[in-house]
Amino acid sequence: MATAARKSVIVTFKKKDQRPDKTRDKREIVMETISSLVSFFDAGHMARGESIPPDLEAEKIGYDVNEYEAPIVIASLTEEEIADLKENGNVAKVEDDGLCYALAGELSSSQILIEGQPTLLAETIPAGVAQIKAHLAWDCSRGKAVKVGVLDTGIDSGHPDLASNYRGGISFVAGETSPMDYNGHGTHCAGTIAAAINGSGVVGVAPAAYLYAVKVLSASGSGNWSWLIAGIDWCIKNGVKILSMSLGGGSAPSALEAMCNAAWSKGLLLVAAAGNSGGPVGFPARYSSVIAVSAIDNANQIAGFSSRGPEVELCAPGVNVLSTVPGGGYRTLNGTSMACPHVSGAAALAWGSHRYTNNVTIRRLLAWTADNLGIPGRDPLFGFGRVDAEQASAAFTVPPAIPGIP
Repeated sequence: MATAARKSVIVTFKKKDQRPDKTRDKREIVMETISSLVSFFDAGHMARGESIPPDLEAEKIGYDVNEYEAPIVIASLTEEEIADLKENGNVAKVEDDGLCYALAGELSSSQILIEGQPTLLAETIPAGVAQIKAHLAWDCSRGKAVKVGVLDTGIDSGHPDLASNYRGGISFVAGETSPMDYNGHGTHCAGTIAAAINGSGVVGVAPAAYLYAVKVLSASGSGNWSWLIAGIDWCIKNGVKILSMSLGGGSAPSALEAMCNAAWSKGLLLVAAAGNSGGPVGFPARYSSVIAVSAIDNANQIAGFSSRGPEVELCAPGVNVLSTVPGGGYRTLNGTSMACPHVSGAAALAWGSHRYTNNVTIRRLLAWTADNLGIPGRDPLFGFGRVDAEQASAAFTVPPAIPGIP
């Protein structure tokens, strides 16, 4: 007899106090429905460095997300099992999983810098870092110990510019048990956020912030939305303050928005790349709980590839951005993926100089102090403007409430 085909789905339950059956756990309800053996992992409580067993097939991996605002179970199910769960009164909805992608150009040897390559004899402040005036903020803050989760392809923890700020990681990618970066995208983003001041190589926006590799994209640069949901849950449970998400897609399950909203309500600041389609802002950047970042060039013009729309909140350099890549090297890349970590790093600087505030204030501060590049106020290309790390870090006045920002 042929084995029924399975597909990854995201099962969102009703909140515990709204379920008809308040006595049973949601994972128990799912396990009673499915016929195959699935190993469930509590994503938020997995320890740094813990990994999914490498010999465990993707279809046998499940995740249990325990957030009141986002009670989610992720598993691979048959159509019959999906139908049973849809009829279950405790379940709010069952959605197909989908793919998200790194939002940058391809990493290739043709993009390796020759002229102007950082050397062991000097230290380079990349043009984008200077453009947002991060180096002028370092007398106020270097983001010391502010925890930044890089939800991406992983990080090369041995890179000389990243090793001192790397604080561990975890992988939710089936078949890739290590948070090591086998693509290059995550390491590039990490370098823009927090490459250390060490006398050589490059310097990031917040050179003393702590980096956490939360691998939700595979070596190919793509990943499942379910992996991102699990990664966000892990960040909530492990005290990460800023989520840098240089990834996205044109559509996403509503469970992802619930997860982002849960993280925001728990005090995390979420930053995401707007997208590279030149069209509407993608997901998760489109959500109100997330700062959407568009890309500009070194002349402060919107990049042609950058997505745009009313959801754009800030802009940052995303053209010819120099940063770290695996193996101790450096390359330039284009994309809103490169703009996003500039804002994440600026948030770390601002939080480093305003340590007793919260995500609401930091978000308002970034918007309030931004350098306006378009029409007065917010516009669909630049948002409130180019992020200004110096002003956000040095501000003495509590920013006012700003329309359009939670």
